Amino acid sequence: MNFEYIEIEKELIPYRFEIELGAELFELEIHYNLVHDFFTIDLYKDGEVLVCGEKLTYGVPLFSEVYDSRFPGPTIIPIDESGLENRVTFENLNETVFLRLVND
Repeated sequence: MNFEYIEIEKELIPYRFEIELGAELFELEIHYNLVHDFFTIDLYKDGEVLVCGEKLTYGVPLFSEVYDSRFPGPTIIPIDESGLENRVTFENLNETVFLRLVND
């Protein structure tokens, strides 16, 4: 398996950026809920909203409940490679917890 990561620039949140996933171009929009300390992601392809408000949940693949052929090929999983964390927070995202791309 090949592992890569999606870098999230927390100081820019909320923001949207283009990213190539598999061989296709997508847009991700990142939001942060300050009151409850969690992130959400909106996913766009060709200007179409595929998912709005997907919560980053530790160890759970993004978009797994709504996945269809329009979605990116690699699986995106918020995870801490060291195994020390058990949730995604503002403090640990891109410090110990990363959005890992898994190409099976």
